[in-house]
Amino acid sequence: MRIRRFTSILLLTFLVKSLSAQEVITFELASEAVEHMRLGWNLGNTLDSNSGDTLRMWIEANKNRTPTSYETAWGQKVTQAKLFKLFKEAGFNAVRVPVTWYPHMEATFSSVNGYDDNGTWSYTPWLPSNDDIGTKIQKTWMRRVRQIVDYIVKQGMYCILNIHHDTGASNTAWLIADEEVYARQHERFEAIWTQIAEEFRDYDEHLLFEGYNEMLDANHSWCYAQFGSTQGYDDAKAKASYKAINNYAQSFVNAVRATGGNNLQRNLVVSTYAACDGNGTWSSHLQDPLKEMQLPTDVVDGHLLFEVHCYPDISTLASAKSNLNKTISQLKAYLVKKGAPVIIGEWGISGGGDNRDNHIEFVKFFAQRCKENGIGLFHWMGLSDGEHRTVPEFNEQDLVDAMVEGFYGEGGYVDGIEIPYAPQPQDSKCFNLSGIPSSDKQHGIYLKNGKKYIK
Repeated sequence: MRIRRFTSILLLTFLVKSLSAQEVITFELASEAVEHMRLGWNLGNTLDSNSGDTLRMWIEANKNRTPTSYETAWGQKVTQAKLFKLFKEAGFNAVRVPVTWYPHMEATFSSVNGYDDNGTWSYTPWLPSNDDIGTKIQKTWMRRVRQIVDYIVKQGMYCILNIHHDTGASNTAWLIADEEVYARQHERFEAIWTQIAEEFRDYDEHLLFEGYNEMLDANHSWCYAQFGSTQGYDDAKAKASYKAINNYAQSFVNAVRATGGNNLQRNLVVSTYAACDGNGTWSSHLQDPLKEMQLPTDVVDGHLLFEVHCYPDISTLASAKSNLNKTISQLKAYLVKKGAPVIIGEWGISGGGDNRDNHIEFVKFFAQRCKENGIGLFHWMGLSDGEHRTVPEFNEQDLVDAMVEGFYGEGGYVDGIEIPYAPQPQDSKCFNLSGIPSSDKQHGIYLKNGKKYIK
């Protein structure tokens, strides 16, 4: 496939400046998008599902597989539009949609046999070197991705669309934070983003693209590059991995911008190495992924975001809160200062045992601190899971309530009132609307019982 891209940032800049105001709408800045996204959630284990092992491509063993085969492979049901209405009404205004692309391109998986007539597993491993994934995305898969994106944006919510388990620790991952791998794979990577960007070129600012998920080095190192090396830490190799991450980020931005239209201003998200958040003190290298991450060169200003992931251990609640404050400070010092806002594209909690009260308290604290520091937050799955998504309903209502209260305040989130609440004479607890900025009135902020609510 011929990859349609410009060979020079200068040429892209000329294209942007030559377009008239009538041809491209003006998108909000990335910092404004973070503010407007408010609470976010991940549609996990859905479009990101895949076999994840070249030695056992169990989904591909079904020769009659469809997009639904993948969407339901990891225990979720077929996604319906009403699920996002549930989240919207609860106070969430953004959904991250993880998508794994490699099973939906040009590989035939013809060597995958599955079970024979006697019920015995008969299998020949998939060899990507002989059965290449190619560069062209299947139309049926792209159609389903677009349908789910439409479910979200039609609710007036923001959607972040990404490349997900094409990265990671499994042997199916083909995007590796390695300079040699980048040299081999960057054209395919750019071709995929060219197709995605062209498919969604006319969508407005509610759609954001995220270049890649948790990309690891050849040693499958988490925490920081070279952490997983059996030969010990090698600073030069670690620096090479960080350079590769920055190269992927730049390729992503270039490919999307080259498709023109609304993509010239679309807000784009780039992640640190392994989406590391720099948390911890047990190694001097833990903050390296933040320090080494660069803001890609862009043809427009203010339309890039950084992303990290955060799964704090709350076994000791006080320490967990203190560590989160340190993490936020580091994100601001090492990333925000480089010129772009930060989102925590995945977060959840680990440890803490069965102490639900601690879980609820920390979730509330997490949402509150992110809000106060202008950091976007997208909870990883949970909240509504499995059969509950088809009702739809929350199966972790207590965590939803805690998150909403942490973000919006004790009054929680109230929807459905189109104009500011007009205080009545008998309502002595209401404030006078004369103190409310006109911009707040336009965004549906109103007062009731002494509290300011956001529609």
